[in-house]
Amino acid sequence: MPPTDGYTVGRLAGIAGVTVRTLHHYDEIGLLSPGGRTPAGYRRYGDEDLDRLQQILFYRELGFPLEEIAAILDDRSVGPSEHLRRQHRLIGDRIRHLQDLAAAVERAMEARTMGIQLTPEEKFEVFGPDYDENWEAEAERKYGGSEPWEQSRRRTGAYTKADWEEVRAEGEEINSRLVAAFTAGLPAGSERAMDIVEAHRRQITARFYDCTYEIHRGLAAMYLADPRFTATYEQLAPGLAQWTHDAILANADRHGG
Repeated sequence: MPPTDGYTVGRLAGIAGVTVRTLHHYDEIGLLSPGGRTPAGYRRYGDEDLDRLQQILFYRELGFPLEEIAAILDDRSVGPSEHLRRQHRLIGDRIRHLQDLAAAVERAMEARTMGIQLTPEEKFEVFGPDYDENWEAEAERKYGGSEPWEQSRRRTGAYTKADWEEVRAEGEEINSRLVAAFTAGLPAGSERAMDIVEAHRRQITARFYDCTYEIHRGLAAMYLADPRFTATYEQLAPGLAQWTHDAILANADRHGG
């Protein structure tokens, strides 16, 4: 930058995009004092003052308090090159921080797209303490883009907390019926057992996606293959996971699916 005859406080404020009042404040606290004065006593800033103001505004943009900025800029052991390297690092940190924020916003948008529009507290209340938000991302990785996934996304997109509580209550009622039939010693292929798992299939269809008998068979297989699903049924009654699996297959056979 070529040397100048200096800048009035108004001109410097205009160049830097700050207010005159801000420059007066910086002068008062000793952060940026003008390099000279006019014969009439008015502030006159030089090129070095403009450079220092640029440094101040950079650190302010990154959220540094004025006292810390003063300490940084007045440290005579740090030369201009080191200041630039430090600024480069800080800018990199800011970029990464903004990228993290952007990713968080994207995750929130994805959660809304998936239809589970509940706060973490509401998810705890509706789905219980064992609910893991990571399951949502896992489900999308496995099934995202499939027709059942898209159906579920569309149907649950407007669900409220009350809607999800109804879904949970329906699921608990079906599970209670499964436990009662199982503990009563009914075979998995009995009419009662098959009627219960048919209600299960229909509840999925009504609330989430069109659960064909083929898809229901796939769910039955998952109840045994995935330890998390197996544990859900085994906690209700030891042996219930296998029994439910067998009942679903028998029901599918009954309906030719």
